[in-house]
Amino acid sequence: MNPPSTARTDLEAALGRYRCLFDQQVDDWDGFIETLLRPPPTWIWANPLRIDGSRLRALIAAEGIGAEPVPWLQPWWSSVARRLAGIGFEAAPEPAAASPIALRLPAGFKAGQRWWYCAGLAHAQEAVSQLPVMLLDVAPGHRVLDLCAAPGGKTAQLALALGNRGTLLANDFAAERIAALQGNLDRLGVLNCSTTRCDGGNYPAAAGAFDRILVDAPCSSEGTLRRNPSLVQPGGRGETGAGEGAGECVGIRAGSIDRRRVDRARAYAGIGPERSRRMAGRQRALLRKAVQLCRPGGRIVYSTCTFAPEENELIVADILDEHNGHLELLPCEVPGLVTGAGVTRWQGRQLDPSLARCLRLWPQANDTGGFFIAVLEKSAQASGVDDRAPAQPRHRHGFQLEADDDGWLRQLCDHYGLPASAWSNRRFHRQTRRGLHLVAADHCPPASPSPQGSGLFAYRTNIRPPKLTTGAALLLGAAATRQILELSGEQRDRYLRREPMRPDPEQIADCRPGQILVRHRGCTLGVAVLHRSGALESLFPSRWSGCTAGA
Repeated sequence: MNPPSTARTDLEAALGRYRCLFDQQVDDWDGFIETLLRPPPTWIWANPLRIDGSRLRALIAAEGIGAEPVPWLQPWWSSVARRLAGIGFEAAPEPAAASPIALRLPAGFKAGQRWWYCAGLAHAQEAVSQLPVMLLDVAPGHRVLDLCAAPGGKTAQLALALGNRGTLLANDFAAERIAALQGNLDRLGVLNCSTTRCDGGNYPAAAGAFDRILVDAPCSSEGTLRRNPSLVQPGGRGETGAGEGAGECVGIRAGSIDRRRVDRARAYAGIGPERSRRMAGRQRALLRKAVQLCRPGGRIVYSTCTFAPEENELIVADILDEHNGHLELLPCEVPGLVTGAGVTRWQGRQLDPSLARCLRLWPQANDTGGFFIAVLEKSAQASGVDDRAPAQPRHRHGFQLEADDDGWLRQLCDHYGLPASAWSNRRFHRQTRRGLHLVAADHCPPASPSPQGSGLFAYRTNIRPPKLTTGAALLLGAAATRQILELSGEQRDRYLRREPMRPDPEQIADCRPGQILVRHRGCTLGVAVLHRSGALESLFPSRWSGCTAGA
C-alpha cells in the first residue's frame, strides 16, 4: 500500500485531465481525490423473492453489524417487491414493499462470506450500479436484453423487475463469465432468463426485437478506483494521464502545465486516454447494435463505471448523430441522489447541449463509486428488426419433458412434500440428459443465438438417487414439508464448509435416511445426505466456497 501522500499524488496525476471539469461544472476536486483514497461502503440488496429488508437487517444486526437503508433506491425496489408479492415462499409477514431493500454496510464488510448470502437472501452490488436498471423502466410483459450481463447483478434486477416471468436474455462473450453469471442467477432463484454467449456488437438480428435493452459496457473502470486502487500502478506504457488535449485538462491553469505531473501520468498503465480510445470502438459497436435491436418506441440505457468522456458522452453523441433524429436522449433524475450533468464540451469538441441530460455520479457527492448513465428512447417511426416472434430453440433433447419425466417429478414432490403450488407459473423442461431445468412458464428464448441455458438447472436425474440442485433447493425449500433439518449456527458453518457432522437425534427424528434439506433460522441452505449411521454429509457446492466463512 502506497503512503497516503504518494497515493494522492498518483491519483491526481492519473486523473488530472478531469481537473478542467471541476473548474467548469463539478465541485470539490479535493473531495473527489480524498474520496477515492477511502475504501467504499459495502452495498447489498435483500432478495424480495426470499426475504424482506427488515428481516435481513435483523439477521445482520445479530452479527453485530449495522445496515442502513438507501433512501434513493427504495422507491424502485418497493415497486419490484409489490410485483413479486405472493411469488416467494420465504416472504416475511409484513408487506415487503414497506421494508428497506437496498442497504449500506460498513466499508470492508465481506457480504459474500455470510451464510445469508449463500442462501440467496441478498446480493452485493454497488449502489450506483443499481441505477441503470431502475432508469431502464422495465415492466412485466417487456422483452428485455442485457447485452453485457456478467457477473449478473443487473441481470438479476431485470429479472425481478419482470416479476421473475417473461423473457430476459443475458449475454456475455466468455464461457467463464457466463458461468459466474449463471451461478448468481441460480443462487437468487431467477427463472425467466436465458444466457447467450456471443460478441454483443454482433448480436444476431434473428433474436428479434426488444422493448428494453441494457448496455452496461466494458470500460476502463476508473469509477471503481475505491475498490481497485491497483488500476493506478507504475510501469505501464503511457496508457493514462496526458494525451491529446492535455493542455486543456491536465494543466493546473491555462498555459501552465506541470511537466512532472504529465510525466508521472504517462507512467500508469491501468487507466487513461489511450485505453479509453481503444475501448471506444467496442462501446460504440455495442450501443449501435442495441439501437438496431430495440423495438421502435423502446428504451435503451447505456452505462459505464468510468469518468472518461471518450467512453461516455462522445459514444452517445456519435450514436445520436448516426440516427438522424430517430433517437432521443431522455432527461432523468433520481430524487434524493446528488448527480452531475453530462459533459457538453471536451478537448475542444462542442457537443449537443442535450448531452447534459446524461447522469454523472461523482464519488464524493454520495460516497459511492463513479458512474455514467444515458437513457435513450427510439422513435416510434424508426426502423427496427423483424418484430415477428423469433423461432424457439431446439435443444439437443428438445425443450419439452420426456415420457418418464413425470415420474421423476412425482418422486421429487413425494420425497420433500412439495405442494402443487410450487410449480405455479413454472415448467420443467430438458436441455440435456443430465436432468431437468425449471423455467418461467411464459419464457420464450430465441433459436439464435442458441441459449447456453434457460432457467435454473433444478433436478439431476442421470445419477442414482436423483438430486435436487442447490439452486433449486434455495428456490423450493421453504415450500417443503418433509425431510427438513434445522441446523444450529455452528452446524450451519460446518455445512457450508462441507465438513461431516453428526446432528443430535432430536434434530433428525422426523427425517429418514437419504437426501434432506437443511435450514438455518428457517432459511434453506441446500441439500445434504443423512446416512443410516446418523452422520450428515454436506452437498453444498464447492464452487460456492466463497460462502464458507459462515458468520
